[in-house]
Amino acid sequence: MGRVIRGQRKGAGSVFKAHVKHRKGAGIVKDIIHDPGLGAPLAKVAFRDPYRFKNRTELFIAAEGIHTGQFNYCGKKAQLNTGNVLPVGTMPEGTIICCLEEKPGDRGKLARASGNYATVISHNPETKKSRVKLPSGSKKVIASASGRIDKPILKAGRAYHKYKAKRNSWPRVRGVAMNPVEKLCEKWWWKRLYVQTFIQ
Repeated sequence: MGRVIRGQRKGAGSVFKAHVKHRKGAGIVKDIIHDPGLGAPLAKVAFRDPYRFKNRTELFIAAEGIHTGQFNYCGKKAQLNTGNVLPVGTMPEGTIICCLEEKPGDRGKLARASGNYATVISHNPETKKSRVKLPSGSKKVIASASGRIDKPILKAGRAYHKYKAKRNSWPRVRGVAMNPVEKLCEKWWWKRLYVQTFIQ
């Protein structure tokens, strides 16, 4: 099997985390647009920036019944209304939803196609899980969208936190400690190719 070598790890980016805490107050639906890559229309929603004197424009998949000039709210305290974004755990059973997050903060992975919707079936407050029925008819258990991880798993070493804000150059494994397939050193290959081609 192939391995992700050190040069590939350095070039990799970080996993995207949705910026949900910047949406303060009500957002106004400015426009409903068509995206050539999607079947469903998109809604441009303008939120007031909490730190600067400007507006932030976010793109949402337009739910059925949304219109321009409508006020949209996001968060746990939002009312159950068309176009509002709120955690699955706060919705009653039987609610029809779309653009559902599989994990908290992944920007919505389920029921995103045009005309599709998922239905909330039940909640389990002990495990903080919710059961939803997907457009395919299958039932899936997802997190009740607490919005953040409950507790940290483990603390890494000092070097991990030191290098976390910088480039992906740590941990650095010595070449002699690697398998030959994982080592980013191709001089021996060209030398072998040269010997096979020209000296025979």
